Amino acid sequence: MNKRGVASRPLQPLVALRAMRTLLADPDDTAQVFRIVRALTGSSFERLYQRVLAHPTGSIVLGEKRDLLPVLQNRERLRGLPEGTLGREYARFLDREGISAEGLVEASNEDQDDPLFLDERARVLSSRLRDIHDLWHVVTGYQRDLFGEHALLAFSYAQIRNHGIGFIVIMAAIRRWRDGHRDVIPLAWQGYRRGAQAESLVAADWEGLLEKPLSEVRRLLNVDEPTEYRPLFSVAAAAIH
Repeated sequence: MNKRGVASRPLQPLVALRAMRTLLADPDDTAQVFRIVRALTGSSFERLYQRVLAHPTGSIVLGEKRDLLPVLQNRERLRGLPEGTLGREYARFLDREGISAEGLVEASNEDQDDPLFLDERARVLSSRLRDIHDLWHVVTGYQRDLFGEHALLAFSYAQIRNHGIGFIVIMAAIRRWRDGHRDVIPLAWQGYRRGAQAESLVAADWEGLLEKPLSEVRRLLNVDEPTEYRPLFSVAAAAIH
């Protein structure tokens, strides 16, 4: 039987509600997403951890205690990969959006000495979950606009089953619907459906996948081709785009 990865984490619904109000007021405040996820994680991370340990690839990745962040930070190497590979498309995505792999680290403000971790492999999984978010943007085809982030969170919920992610998806859908954006519901449902039918992206060997063509990565992970949608940008993001 696998060793427990984390100690029990109590739910903090009031923390999640306060963070959700802040996030709805400023959708670009990524730190609030991490705050909500942590507040409502409960036992969901432990269940995910055990699923990844039981996965033939995931168990190797965690057992080797791989640190994905330095690989994603080496943008020059990624830019030098062949055209059409996941790594090159990821570097192009970062360049186009004006972001970096370090940005998610700063937004998460995660305490790496968190005593809740009982197994170093669980800490590895937590870090990889943080670092693969923008890779999932590239694989799914969802952009960093409000609709794209919402659809990707729905995709992520199907994969990760974290209550905090589900809470964000529902509350953001209500807000967008009230604002007259009726496309939000079918797009979120599409994201959830794609995530549910895909292989486990959490357990994937991303270091190896970076060198493969994006089309092959989607085939291997059973992620179907993205459908086009009309992006919706926040005021701050619209000024950039």
